Amino acid sequence: MAFAVTIVKFVFVLGVLVFVHELGHFLAAKRVRIRVLKFQLGFNPTVVSVRRGDTEYGIGALPLGGYVKMAGESPEEGSTGRSDEFLSKTKWERFQVLIMGPVMNLLLAFVLLAIVLYQGVDKVAYEDQPPIVAVVTAGSPAAKADIRPGDRLVAVAGHDVNTWEQALLAIGQRANREIEIRLLRNGLETTRRVTPEVEGQSRIEFGQIGVLPNVHPHVRSVQSDSAAEKAGLLTGDTVLAVSGEPINFSYQLKESIAKHPEQEITLDIVRDGRKVSVRATPAKVGKEGLLGIGIGDDVVRIKPTVGEAIQLSVQKNIEYSHLIFQTLWGLATRETSPKQLMGPVAIAQLAGEAPDFIATLTLMASLSLNLGLLNLLPIPVLDGGHIFIMALEGIARRDFSVRVKEKMLLAGFVVILMLMVTVIYNDLTRISWIERLMPWR
Repeated sequence: MAFAVTIVKFVFVLGVLVFVHELGHFLAAKRVRIRVLKFQLGFNPTVVSVRRGDTEYGIGALPLGGYVKMAGESPEEGSTGRSDEFLSKTKWERFQVLIMGPVMNLLLAFVLLAIVLYQGVDKVAYEDQPPIVAVVTAGSPAAKADIRPGDRLVAVAGHDVNTWEQALLAIGQRANREIEIRLLRNGLETTRRVTPEVEGQSRIEFGQIGVLPNVHPHVRSVQSDSAAEKAGLLTGDTVLAVSGEPINFSYQLKESIAKHPEQEITLDIVRDGRKVSVRATPAKVGKEGLLGIGIGDDVVRIKPTVGEAIQLSVQKNIEYSHLIFQTLWGLATRETSPKQLMGPVAIAQLAGEAPDFIATLTLMASLSLNLGLLNLLPIPVLDGGHIFIMALEGIARRDFSVRVKEKMLLAGFVVILMLMVTVIYNDLTRISWIERLMPWR
């Protein structure tokens, strides 16, 4: 049942993104009076189709893309010279048709994110705070590089960071790659070389160096007659440490409690501004310990107006676009691991794990932004590549021969094929039973 839900969500998410992209090409073609022969969602074989006027509308069996086929689209087909053919139009008109696919994806990302933000968003409080180190995990890359509590991260791999969100993203993109971190200590600027390690067993290779902000989880609720109530824990208590181990996030507290069934632990907490210690013995439930408390991290609730949601959507999409281009540049310079690339399997997994419709919309907004920007890259085969070739023809003041264009498209195809091989390999490693068949992993 869960697999079926994942497939349905995947088809819905990808179907909407592809439909919007191809709709952009279709509407632009109609606007400049180009005859559209076929508008298909999904790749061949065609499952169902209907003809309206000159255009056949179809749905393909493979829901991994789609296309708009226009009359006289390529020289190989042989142009009749009719005014309603693609190559009969001016470069400006052809540019409009090519650019509208990516533009529609960018617009969709903006609209979806605005809708999500308008519903209200819970954001972890520390993300917008300056990246001042509160805890350095023992044995971590940061500890080995002599990064200390109180240090203020200024720049990561040459990129200035002003918030924890910016710092953690910059570090996360460079797993297993040595980077330079510029930091401020006692008013003096210094640098450290550090190699981020892969964090946990995430499907996406994300780096961390073991630095944590000054945040701690708090007790949201205490169950009646539970181990927590017997120990004297109260709602509102903030947990600083468990048996001497610093606790910064709710998942750390849950893991620490779970590891000590029927074993006494000491919780260092803050209550009404005072630091106190509480001894508790987690009950054994299955193989794990349980105190009987609800745990929460410090979050900030954002509930913007319509205007504020629109403004925030623009701001966030610009920030995410900058991050995408940073990642692409990092891939080109080998600063970013290609293991961060995702294909259909990973997208399907993310879609299946989305807990509700708002989370699905958030995923769609992110994917639509990526799809729009990647299609603008000047790689032949992509929309941006065709635009790039037209621009070169404009500069040269002549159209290139079919042979030259074929060589350009072949080079672009090789690049895309390499990316496809990479994402397919990454996707296969995210399927546990397949990964077990890879002895080199």
